[in-house]
Amino acid sequence: MSTTTLVPETQLREDLDVLPGPLYRMPLEKYEELIAAGVFGKRDRFHLIAGLLVNKMTKRPPHSAACEAVRAAIEARLPSGFHVRGEQPLRIPSQSSMPEPDLVLARGTWRDYAARHPEPIDVALVVEVADSSLALDRKLGQIYSAAGIPVYGILNLVDRQLEIYTDPSPTGYETVRIFKAGDTAPLEIDAHEIGRFAVVDVLP
Repeated sequence: MSTTTLVPETQLREDLDVLPGPLYRMPLEKYEELIAAGVFGKRDRFHLIAGLLVNKMTKRPPHSAACEAVRAAIEARLPSGFHVRGEQPLRIPSQSSMPEPDLVLARGTWRDYAARHPEPIDVALVVEVADSSLALDRKLGQIYSAAGIPVYGILNLVDRQLEIYTDPSPTGYETVRIFKAGDTAPLEIDAHEIGRFAVVDVLP
């Protein structure tokens, strides 16, 4: 009989590269094998981050409401050829990660991912809504950036602002723009602005 020890998100907040032990780093392929074998039950709430199983935090009402607001804002401006995925796996082999972001803007339709999860090349935008998970979500930006995801947005409920990260590099995003409640923020796909929305409209 074996047991699985999950790493709480708080252990990842200081630095994804320096973690307390003992820890077992799991390859992405092994994680997928365990999923396919039905090892994890319906009650298991975690995702694979930098090769570690990380507990997913329970979402509070403001977080859930903000996710719906951001989704509506994106879908209202969405061109053909893209769709929004909510809390679904994003496969990042180069970072041994398969997070489940709050929102992913993926190319194609849902049918294109009936047999596989999207990977960074399929993704135009990732959005996380952050309250108690803010420090971790900022650290996750390092993974998304290293994977080449072009735009990463954090709806920061703590400071009531939208943070948009662009220009990915192996060490992190080179550009960050902050939009406050009174601002309008751009929705960008492939470096082109396709619309704007009021930040206050997505803040609970």
